[in-house]
Amino acid sequence: MRLPDFEGWAIFAKVAERGSFTRAADELQLSKPTVSKAVSRLEQSLGVALFSRNSRQMSLTEVGRSLIGHANRIIAEAEAAENEAKGGTLSPSGLIRVTAPMAFGIKHIAPLLPEFLTQYPDIDVNIDFSDSLVDLVAEGYDVALRIASLADSALRVRRLCGVRLMLVAAPQYLEQIGYPKHPRELADFKSFVYTNNSAPGMLRLRHQISGREHVLAQQARMRSDNAEAFLPAVEAGLGFGLFPEFMIWEGLRDGRLIEILPEWRVSDIALYLVMSGSALRPVRVSAFLDYMTKAFEEPLWCQR
Repeated sequence: MRLPDFEGWAIFAKVAERGSFTRAADELQLSKPTVSKAVSRLEQSLGVALFSRNSRQMSLTEVGRSLIGHANRIIAEAEAAENEAKGGTLSPSGLIRVTAPMAFGIKHIAPLLPEFLTQYPDIDVNIDFSDSLVDLVAEGYDVALRIASLADSALRVRRLCGVRLMLVAAPQYLEQIGYPKHPRELADFKSFVYTNNSAPGMLRLRHQISGREHVLAQQARMRSDNAEAFLPAVEAGLGFGLFPEFMIWEGLRDGRLIEILPEWRVSDIALYLVMSGSALRPVRVSAFLDYMTKAFEEPLWCQR
């Protein structure tokens, strides 16, 4: 029985991570010909090309993209096994690939990174801010931060904190239309519709005491896949909208916004760390998970 080419798989993953044979060779402390030969040997064994190469750039082929998740898991589990065998004494080092929602990531994740990078000088971070729901395994991410109500999956999740969704408007807007007592009173007024969900503009609200439900069909003054784009218009008194609390807590604190119908609520969501299904992970990833868990024990928007 012939064993898999573990060295080839590991070098393939490192080349894909660094985007260059030269940079991968430098990190692995191998010669560039050694790295190139290992990838070529793996390609010959598989009978497919893993990289498209020309004189100016290199990229993964379609087959390479489909296999990179397997290669990353091989490395991650080997690193985790080594660390466990050594009693958890390995110093966290290497690259972590992270994906996070655009608006939330820039405002609430980016400010946390300087302290993390200072605390772990041998860890590098590649963070992509995007509202797209990426495939962690296929695209080679170690961790995703997601704000959602998560369905069951093969992925591992760690809940960081709850996130309230709140209907809000500017004081001058409510003075103009009145202060509603029931969601149906909002049906004739235009609002701001977030489109990056399964039912844009359909808000299911539940009364917190009676348990009654009402579905509000929003009339759109503006539609967008990024709710933060609505805030200037909402604060200018041009309509109402549904926002996660982390996006509006400062406006509520300063009086620029007022919560509408506080006794009627859309189901809360939460902030999660999402990882591949493997129980083993590199020390650097565990360090990032633990750091983020502590950072969101008491989020800023819950302290007002």
